[in-house]
Amino acid sequence: MGVMQMYKAYWGMEFNPFDKEISEKKFYKNQDFTEMTKRLEYLKNVRGIGLFTGLPGTGKTACCRAFVSGLNPSLYKVVYLPLTTISASEFYRDLAKGLGLEPCYRKIDNFRSIQERIRGLYCKQKTTLVVLIDEAQYLGRAILADLKLLMNFEMDSRNYAVLVLAGQPTLNNTLSMQVHEALRQRIVISYQMQGLTAQEVGDYAKDRMRICGVSREVFEPAALEAASGCCGGSIRRLAMLLHRALIIGCEQKRDIIGTETVMDAVNEIDLV
Repeated sequence: MGVMQMYKAYWGMEFNPFDKEISEKKFYKNQDFTEMTKRLEYLKNVRGIGLFTGLPGTGKTACCRAFVSGLNPSLYKVVYLPLTTISASEFYRDLAKGLGLEPCYRKIDNFRSIQERIRGLYCKQKTTLVVLIDEAQYLGRAILADLKLLMNFEMDSRNYAVLVLAGQPTLNNTLSMQVHEALRQRIVISYQMQGLTAQEVGDYAKDRMRICGVSREVFEPAALEAASGCCGGSIRRLAMLLHRALIIGCEQKRDIIGTETVMDAVNEIDLV
């Protein structure tokens, strides 16, 4: 029996509740998730640009995934662009591909075909384009300057599309520059993720155990306090921490996860 099978059997878990590929229906819905979801729903109806920022691991991507999963595919065309460092030409090629277009060699040709496709979706097919740009802090100045024109966000006309910019807080600093004033004026709603509170850390641990079929208390309150202090508000880091603590607890034949086990997990994660 492998480590994962032993760990799940030991704690009576039906599946790994910390799996990154877990169904959107099983996401933990903390205050940040609720607030961002409400704003995404508003943005869906009014169209335009939404700006969502937060430190890594605070749930921006998960919230976007859940939002997209609830969209009617006959009414919305979704293009998801997860960025690392990317050139302007690569950005336009990826966006063109996402729209089902054959990418052109020249930027200006991609630009025009993308514009025509967006307008056609909305005016002819009654379909709203939803573009989600994840890790948007990596967008270069040239791309940011083009976005307003590219997405047909014109000051005196309707918005044809929804553009979600999700990234780290440095994105706010970039967009506050004078050169991006025109783009910033098209931001219809924004939200800054606050991260998990100490209360939410405990709720998250119980919720994860509950969804995988474990009803008893597995984590001591002091252990959850320690986890809260170590995760820095990050859901991703907390998930890694609790997952590792449960594996260590299984190896050490613990009945319950205490502070010592959590700190052992912290040390192991920091070494990875």
